[in-house]
Amino acid sequence: MELLTLIEIRRRATLNGAVEARVHVQVEGATAKVTREQKPYCELSLADACDRMTLRVWSDHPEFKACELLQASDFIELSGEFQQHQQFGLDAKKWKVRHLTAQERSDLLQGPPELRTKQLADWNYIGERTRAIADPRLRALGEAFLSEHGERFRRTAGARSYHHARRGGLVEHTAQMMRVAVGIVPLYPELNLDLLIAGVLFHDCGKLWENHLPETGFTMGYDERGELMGHISIGLELVNSLWRKVQTEENARAWNGLVPASEDVRMHLLHLIGAHHGEPQFGSPVSPKTPEAMALNYIDNLDARMEMFSAGYLVAKPIAERIFDRVRPLPGNLVKPLEKFQRSPNSKTPQGELL
Repeated sequence: MELLTLIEIRRRATLNGAVEARVHVQVEGATAKVTREQKPYCELSLADACDRMTLRVWSDHPEFKACELLQASDFIELSGEFQQHQQFGLDAKKWKVRHLTAQERSDLLQGPPELRTKQLADWNYIGERTRAIADPRLRALGEAFLSEHGERFRRTAGARSYHHARRGGLVEHTAQMMRVAVGIVPLYPELNLDLLIAGVLFHDCGKLWENHLPETGFTMGYDERGELMGHISIGLELVNSLWRKVQTEENARAWNGLVPASEDVRMHLLHLIGAHHGEPQFGSPVSPKTPEAMALNYIDNLDARMEMFSAGYLVAKPIAERIFDRVRPLPGNLVKPLEKFQRSPNSKTPQGELL
């Protein structure tokens, strides 16, 4: 059987029905339960680098005893027939289970090759854009952040559930936001590109504690600092801490007299972090009050929502032809997007000439 990821299995099952495959996953939880008729079963919560599934193992299943012995953080292979169930989501039948080898565990934690390649490219782009910041104060701040917290950054999710909710998701989200920022600044000359790029880099830096994943798995735990303060407050504190570190005596002399003043640069960057959710009801202590803050709020929301659409089509239940049930927090039912126009090889131009 072909080795696939959960999201590949889900995609194929949605399109073609039953899929025979192997999948490598980590056990996030194994819970003994009973049905209404008091029949025992085991509920397994499984995860890989990109997706999750819940597997219910009934007491008459040949692997029931083996699943009763599974512990959270175990790494296993499921091999069998998978289907996308309208009520229960991704499900499996006629399956077997075995523990992964050490090498298989290592490969799983690194993510599938396609995702690994994408996240490496995104990480390199973040570094390039940070080093390209012209303002030496913002550049030094960004480089200090990536140097000190880079490894943690690369294991952090963009959110807990709604968008980029996977190991390394914050890197993908940040890089794409930087690309959008670079794309719109020529259209709006009033925007300060250096400040906007720094705002993108730091807007979710507090999630390194709120949405951090460990080196050894895909389970996003809970951090006391993240719970007590939230990522915006943590981000403000982190930027102030890094700012003090880069303000060495040598840098202070070199930066003295720069325009704008260093204190103005710091305050405007803090405003971007504080205002990036847009409104107090969404967690921002202040509303956007500068062009860069407004742009950052829209760029953040745009990338998050595009990711929600992409993920939503994989899990949404069909309710009519080309219409799918709502996936929160998107505002309504999903509709299959319009296909991109493609000319056929023999199509003609309006003048009658072959293309």
